[in-house]
Amino acid sequence: MTLRQYLVWFAIGTLIAWLGFFLVLTYLNPETTGQTGLIFFYASLFLSLAGTITLLGFGWRYWRHRDDILFRHVSISFRQGILLSLAVVISLWLQANNLLTWWNLSLLVVGLTLLEFFWLSVRRIPPAV
Repeated sequence: MTLRQYLVWFAIGTLIAWLGFFLVLTYLNPETTGQTGLIFFYASLFLSLAGTITLLGFGWRYWRHRDDILFRHVSISFRQGILLSLAVVISLWLQANNLLTWWNLSLLVVGLTLLEFFWLSVRRIPPAV
């Protein structure tokens, strides 16, 4: 699969996720749907944001660093898209449960930052020849 095909399919998946998110917003009443509706809401928002942030991050990296390996940009953008989407969804869940305070948000940001630093510091072992 070429990079262009991958990005096209990823964009189609992101559009489908946004469609699902808007369908959840339109057709599910959060007061009567219970936990299932909330799970659909948070999951569709997570997938939509992750796809959008990944595509925007890849576009930014491609524009800034055209000489680097493009598939490396995809993996970094995907990882950071997942982490940022996770931060947004967890923050919204904390806010919905009246648990969002400045120190909870700080712990979340520090935790996700440490996770990103961990992934940056892990070196891949080259395959044995």
